[in-house]
Amino acid sequence: MYLPPHDPHVDDPMRFKPLFRVHLMERKSATVECMYGHRGPHNGHIQIVKKDEFSTKCNQTDHHRMSGGRQEEFRTWLREEWGRTLEDIFHEHMQELILMKFIYTSQYDNCLTYRRIYLPPSHPDDLIRPGLFKGTYGSHGLEIVMLSFHGKRARGTKITGDPNIPAGQQTVEIDLMHRIQLPDVESLRSFNELSRIVLEVREQVRQEQQQQEDGAEDGEGRAPQSPREPQRGPAQPSVELPAEKGGGPADGEAAAAAAPAPEQPAQSGQGQPFVLPVGVSSRNEDYPRTCRMCFYGTGLIAGHGFTSPERTPGVFILFDEDRFGFIWLELKSFSLYSRVRATFRNAEAPSPQAFEEMLKNIQSLTS
Repeated sequence: MYLPPHDPHVDDPMRFKPLFRVHLMERKSATVECMYGHRGPHNGHIQIVKKDEFSTKCNQTDHHRMSGGRQEEFRTWLREEWGRTLEDIFHEHMQELILMKFIYTSQYDNCLTYRRIYLPPSHPDDLIRPGLFKGTYGSHGLEIVMLSFHGKRARGTKITGDPNIPAGQQTVEIDLMHRIQLPDVESLRSFNELSRIVLEVREQVRQEQQQQEDGAEDGEGRAPQSPREPQRGPAQPSVELPAEKGGGPADGEAAAAAAPAPEQPAQSGQGQPFVLPVGVSSRNEDYPRTCRMCFYGTGLIAGHGFTSPERTPGVFILFDEDRFGFIWLELKSFSLYSRVRATFRNAEAPSPQAFEEMLKNIQSLTS
C-alpha cells in the first residue's frame, strides 16, 4: 500500500506499507501471508477474479486485533495514518471525519479487491507531464489524484477518496481554452475581486455552450470562435467538496495568479506573483508565491455518502512542473497538489483508448 505523507506536507515522499506476500513453491503452488496488523505475518488467500483484477482475504483476522481493544487500534491507526494523536486535533468536524474513515477502512480487515490502474499517457502539447499528485483536502487529509489531459481539457481523477467524494470521481476539471487573467497581487488579496473575475469567465463559458447547442439545432454546425471540443477523447467535468458538502477541501485553501500574456507558452517559466485572497483557508501556508498561469475550472462537491453532487466554479493554478493548486470558489478554500515521485513498473497504458476505458470503469464503480 502506498500511503500519502502526513497532512499537510504534500511535498514529502509517499509511505510504503506491505499488505501481503506470496511464497512461490514447487509445482506452481504458493502460500500467501497477510501482513496486516501488528502481530506478524499470518495465513491469507489470493484469488484471481478476472483479467487485471484479484482479491485478497485474511484467514486469521484475530491477528489484526490489539489487547487494548478498538480504542488502542484507533489510536495506533491515527498515529500511523495522520502522524498525530486525537488530542492534537481540536476541530470537532475533523475528529468526526477521521473516526468515520477508521470505521470504514477497518471493517474490511484486509479483505480487498484490487483493480489495475494505468498511468495517463503523455503528449508533447500537455501543459505539464501528467501523473499522480498528492493533494490537500481539508479535514479529509491528503488524497491521491491522477492528472490527465484530454485535448482542450484536463481532469483530476480521485485515486483515493473520502466520505464525500469517493475514488474514481473527477475532483477537478480544467478548461484549457479559458485562461484567467488575474489582477495585481494587492487586488488579488480581495476575494470579491477574484470571485467577480471567475464568475465572468463562467458566464462566458455558458454562452459559448449555448451557441454550440443552438448551432447544432439549426443544422448549420456553427461553432463559437473559441474551439472547446477535446481532441483526444471526451471530457466529463467534475469536482469535489469538503465538510458538510464534501469532496473538496473541508478547510482548503484558495489562490489566484496573474496569467502570462497569451503568446507565452506554459513552459516559459515566467513567474507571476501569487498570494491567497483574504478569507481563503489553506491547510498549508507553505504554498508557492509565484505561478506560471491559471485557467477556469470546476470542482466536484457533495454531501456525505456522495449525496447531491454538484460542480462548482474554481481556478486552476499552475505553479511549476510538479505542483499546481485549485481554488474552490464556493468553499473559499485552496487545495495544493504535489507530484508523486514513486516509480511504478509496468503501469503504462497499452493505448490511449485503454486509458480512457479505465477512467470510465473506475468512475462507474462509485457513480
